[in-house]
Amino acid sequence: MFETLSDRLTQVFSALRGRGRLSAADIDATCREIRIALLEADVALPVVRTFIDRVKERASSAEVSEALNPAQQVIKIVNEELIEILGGQARRLRFAKNPPTVIMLAGLQGSGKTTSLAKLARWLKAERKRHPLLVSTDVRRPAAMEQLRVLGAQVGVPVVDSHENEDPIEIATRALARAEVGGNDAVLIDTAGRLQIDEELMEELERLNSAVRPHHILFVADAMTGQEAANVAAGFHERLKLSGVILTKLDSDARGGAALSVRAVTGAPILFAGLGEKLESFDVFHPDRLASR
Repeated sequence: MFETLSDRLTQVFSALRGRGRLSAADIDATCREIRIALLEADVALPVVRTFIDRVKERASSAEVSEALNPAQQVIKIVNEELIEILGGQARRLRFAKNPPTVIMLAGLQGSGKTTSLAKLARWLKAERKRHPLLVSTDVRRPAAMEQLRVLGAQVGVPVVDSHENEDPIEIATRALARAEVGGNDAVLIDTAGRLQIDEELMEELERLNSAVRPHHILFVADAMTGQEAANVAAGFHERLKLSGVILTKLDSDARGGAALSVRAVTGAPILFAGLGEKLESFDVFHPDRLASR
């Protein structure tokens, strides 16, 4: 993860080490190289601009120019700004005072949405001692419904029966009713996906949102899609007001653009990260750990 970005930044900082005072030209050259590194990592251009402006402003301060090791100060600034743009600190998933807590996942087809739902259910059960209930409202993809039933059995979490000839709203409301009767304190809803955003999908998600009033709408972003993930997330956020992000495939050779861009574009915190194919390869997202890479 982040090999391209980290290698490029290593080269940039190596050129700074051993220098005394940094001139304005040194700072400009360094920021120019950092900018190129971020663009190569597929970070969205508006995010890059904001990031570079912040680094340049802080690197030009008296604090850096008067430091015994100004190059080390610049490295520290870049690390701190990376952490900040990734969310600052790990965020806890808040639960409703009156259960069940309703969590709806949204994202494009192929982003890992259904698998992430099962991973989240396993995490809630194992790490938070919750009793979740899973349900799929993806009536256009019976295979997704079957996939969720299989994954639910693997993680030991019940799955509400649903079929392609049903209305997604009816499926979701039936799941809520079952949770209240069965004592499930969290309902996790898998929604339909598309290869790209379209109006029909958005209208269906808005109907679901109005009907079940989820406490959280989490966007599932594929880390390998780079800044395109930010463009898609912005489209979902405009219509649904995302409350958080699950970033998948962080174990891949992704360049890091999605992680940096989605958070900055939507303002929604990255709550969880998928770190592998196994169902237990899922954990709370820590901005400082990712920035340190």
